[in-house]
Amino acid sequence: MPVCVTISALDAGHLTLPEYLFVTDAEPGKRATVPSLAFLIQHPSSPPSRPSSSTTNIVFDLGIKRDLSGYAPSQEAHIADRQPIITDPDCATSLRKGNLEPATDVDIVILSHMHWDHVGTPSDFPSAAFVVGSGTLDMLLHGAGPLYPADIFNDDEIPASRTVDLPTVMRARGDGKYQEPRHTAATKEARERLPTAASDWAWKPLAAFPAALDFFGDGSLNVIDAPGHLYGHVNLLARVGEKRYVYLGGDCCHDPRILRGEKGIALYDDGRGGLRSVHVHTDEAQQTLDRIGEFVKLKAVEGVKDVEVEVVVAHDGEWREKNSHRFWPGTL
Repeated sequence: MPVCVTISALDAGHLTLPEYLFVTDAEPGKRATVPSLAFLIQHPSSPPSRPSSSTTNIVFDLGIKRDLSGYAPSQEAHIADRQPIITDPDCATSLRKGNLEPATDVDIVILSHMHWDHVGTPSDFPSAAFVVGSGTLDMLLHGAGPLYPADIFNDDEIPASRTVDLPTVMRARGDGKYQEPRHTAATKEARERLPTAASDWAWKPLAAFPAALDFFGDGSLNVIDAPGHLYGHVNLLARVGEKRYVYLGGDCCHDPRILRGEKGIALYDDGRGGLRSVHVHTDEAQQTLDRIGEFVKLKAVEGVKDVEVEVVVAHDGEWREKNSHRFWPGTL
């Protein structure tokens, strides 16, 4: 039996999305209150910071801050347009419901990206290493172009001394305009909190994905480079059974109808005489979606065929309604 992880969903707040910003052929004026899901991933290994434990606890995404005043002032108008916002329970509260203490029991936090509804309250996790897509720390300090200026982020949002910027992904660019933030080398303190496999981390092709990183070195959890939404956006592919995988898609899309092919990615006025989507690079975001769709159809991972793949994205209200029993301490 291959090494597997267990996954539990976590309530980490809700926000309200105007449909026209996210899907094509939107119903005029329609707004939907949706979750910002987080996930607990448990791997059967002893973490370096808690050698007496036989389980490494990872949290993927942290959802919404319970105190909205903690966001950068320039985000106030944007957040106001996402009301109603529900902050209780947040990620930390959801963990405690299953008797896990964020401050002492969480070993690693992996953030899919740094948008406000995914960063949560990092100070709740003072013992954890933070793992982010390459360029994230640079983006927090310097921004990333006119759509993502530095003032929309808190430059100290995550603890730099405990944060690992994943290796840079080398990929061709078609237009020369996609200037990603620069990679930041991790500190010794951060590296010491990672699994032993981290010394060999490298991006390699996996199934339909050009770049995947084997987090524990045993195939149980792969970080998937998922470009398009925001610089450094990553997804996770977790093996939860011999032939069962869960793909955590973050913000690869914001509506399950896009995954099913019923809707497309919406374009809207960018305020500069052009059109944009909620993604920094719409074509790349669509390519990421296409790869996910191809992977689901392929049903094969590393020579194992006929695997079952479940895709869960961060704001899927339909999934949440149908899967309340799979929230921590329940499992996927």
